[in-house]
Amino acid sequence: MGIIGDHMSLWLGIDTGTGGTRALLIDADGRVKAGFTAPHEDVRMLQPLWAEQRPENWWDAAQAAIQGVLRGAGAKGDDVAGIGLSGQMHGLTLLDASGAVIRPALIWCDQRSQPQVDAINARLGRDRILEAIANPVLTGFTLPKLLWVRDHDAASYERIRKVLLPKDYIRYCLTGEFASEVSDASGTALFDVVHRRWSPAMLDGLGLDRSWLPDVVESQDITGRITPRAAELTGLQPGTPVVGGAGDQAASAIGNGIVEAGIVSCTIGTSGVVFAHMENVAYDPPGRVHTFCHAVPGKWHVMGVTQGAGLSLQWFRNRLAPGVSYDDLTAEAATAPLGCDGLYWLPYLMGERTPHLDAAARGGWVGLTARHTRADLIRAVLEGISYSLKDCLEIIRELGIDARAVRASGGGSRSAFWRQMLADIFNAPVATLETQEGSAYGVALLAMVGTRHFASVQEACRQAIHEVSRLDPHPENAAGYTQRYPIFRGLYPALRGLL
Repeated sequence: MGIIGDHMSLWLGIDTGTGGTRALLIDADGRVKAGFTAPHEDVRMLQPLWAEQRPENWWDAAQAAIQGVLRGAGAKGDDVAGIGLSGQMHGLTLLDASGAVIRPALIWCDQRSQPQVDAINARLGRDRILEAIANPVLTGFTLPKLLWVRDHDAASYERIRKVLLPKDYIRYCLTGEFASEVSDASGTALFDVVHRRWSPAMLDGLGLDRSWLPDVVESQDITGRITPRAAELTGLQPGTPVVGGAGDQAASAIGNGIVEAGIVSCTIGTSGVVFAHMENVAYDPPGRVHTFCHAVPGKWHVMGVTQGAGLSLQWFRNRLAPGVSYDDLTAEAATAPLGCDGLYWLPYLMGERTPHLDAAARGGWVGLTARHTRADLIRAVLEGISYSLKDCLEIIRELGIDARAVRASGGGSRSAFWRQMLADIFNAPVATLETQEGSAYGVALLAMVGTRHFASVQEACRQAIHEVSRLDPHPENAAGYTQRYPIFRGLYPALRGLL
């Protein structure tokens, strides 16, 4: 371990997620020394489509997580050389003139703002919006949530002096500074992703106050230092630098080493994300994938999202195989033939983002016969999720992005059978990594760059991130899936509008 004077040299990553806040300490070689997660209160869903959390609870959890990880590592505040912040993207956190939270935050999965999305499109025009921010406006993004507050909670709207994203509220609590960074700002629908600045076209076109928005820096830049008050509450040392950090997806990509051309990540959690680094900005005109600034200075990333990835397998287990482990389900799936004798699963249990942009899309099995077994049903679920992730990968490839190798993470990546299926369906090697910590790990690496321990994000990833397994596609299986994939792609268009 590196030493600073008589102290250990450690870096801290903090990830303000939805279910909890994760704090992670890593040493000078990028090895994890300790981790601690403090849970959040349950998401408040007062009406259908609503989802809110109290930012004050995020700060309570951050304090508990920081204290817990320092205890777990046997470390003191002055052992920490730098801090990086990550968090759930898109959440609307509103502060008044005194820096107090005005109302609960509308978080990423809040879907109430479709009327505001429609109004923004009507006022500015979809083409002008795409030109301004390189993405369509979606209900999940921050801007329509802000306009919902304007339209339905005027008293709160009048008090607004600062609009922050979740991790940037934690930054304010730690440092007293109002700042954000390019990757998280990209998900607000107020950010010019091409020129890496707040969008004058969006702000002026909608009559919004630029002073409400924090300054934006590159992800490795130092944004402030721990205040004496925050030090008292957390156990950190006053003056410790805090870097910009990254939104959770870009942070996870740093943690997976997706910082150079040729490698993409495939994360299978409840949802699934396929994420690729871009040297030069490119975007999909229909908006089927998101183009955001990367947490690598001067670079971008593109990502596609399958809403019902691991969710599909979880649904199957909970409803049709209660008490059966995921390992046993995948072992059973392995006994079924490739292609499941013509059975397909559409994983659209929560609508779909990539490639369909259809919140009303429905899932189901297609091609079921009396001959099919439970093993066929399970394997079809895994294949359907994998085909849907291939939909994301194919659009990324259409944008001219090199995608020769895939790094898998998330719960789904623990199954060697599923990883081999992904390699065969993607027709690309699929690797796993030594460290699977994701977002908190990624921003701890950014803190190492910001404090000059590493010269660049790429150097940090090359030094700290190591592949531990690699599965190449089986040519015969890849050929079988190549034959079946167009059938999967044709099913949603054939069924759309019938249900």
